[in-house]
Amino acid sequence: MNNKVSNYRRYIGLTQNQMANNLKISVTAYRNKERGITPFKDSEKVFIKNKLIENGIKDITIDDIFFN
Repeated sequence: MNNKVSNYRRYIGLTQNQMANNLKISVTAYRNKERGITPFKDSEKVFIKNKLIENGIKDITIDDIFFN
């Protein structure tokens, strides 16, 4: 499970449904990615990073979100 992704998502006030819609994938697909069942695509990682930056989490990197 990628607790960091879900924690950051909740911090900026988005639901799994909203994030799935933003990524143009099903809620089930997003949920599986957040749970670590399937990996996030690189383009999805970039989108999530940019979404966090646009919501006030400055200077965050993909490594901070997905790997550290």
